[in-house]
Amino acid sequence: MFPNFLEEHRDLTSRLKPANLIPELCKQFYHLGWVTGTGGGISIRDNDKVYIAPSGVQKERIKPEDIFVLPYPQAEPPLASTAHCRTFLRRPTAPLKESACTPLFWAAFDLRNANACIHTHSQHAVMATLLWPDSEFRISHLEMIKGVRWAGVDNPMTYLDELVVPIIENTPEEEDLRHTLVDTMKQYPKAAAVLVRRHGVYVWGPTWESAKTQAECLDYLFEMGVKMKLANLL
Repeated sequence: MFPNFLEEHRDLTSRLKPANLIPELCKQFYHLGWVTGTGGGISIRDNDKVYIAPSGVQKERIKPEDIFVLPYPQAEPPLASTAHCRTFLRRPTAPLKESACTPLFWAAFDLRNANACIHTHSQHAVMATLLWPDSEFRISHLEMIKGVRWAGVDNPMTYLDELVVPIIENTPEEEDLRHTLVDTMKQYPKAAAVLVRRHGVYVWGPTWESAKTQAECLDYLFEMGVKMKLANLL
């Protein structure tokens, strides 16, 4: 029994390593409709290493050996245009490119000290950006707000708090969002996420579990907000 316990413990520890965890999470996100069509993804920071999924691949079919590993911190956010001259701790042997979201994930690590960042193309998030034409999504008095943290990494919000998620405009290339995203995160230091109009949302947290929980709660709140707006309840 004891050897079996140790073996099970080793299996669990191995499963929770970022390179193994990211494919598992991406598969879950795919079935939620968050990362279909190769879009979206997740990055996990583990102390001085950042694990990133590849770009332009079927997210539900990613394997651990497809994950890029980058050193953290870096003087400048990693861009696709600088990949040929940057240091990678690990690159896939397959001809893959790191996620186009990399500099956006980096903003969450640098500005919020987050350890995980999720990007989804959720239809609920996109619809919220269309029904809230200004620069903010606002909603209050819904129980699931309690699952969101101030700034994404601090204390949980309460039922009585108003959730404010800033909305930025989309750009033709993903990495071109980085300057607006950084400016918006600084302008909204308590925001737990940033919506991108007609595109999706970026959500972060102090752990991958927290980031996932908040992404789920925010998606619920976007869906409820859209339904309430269409029913003239907001």
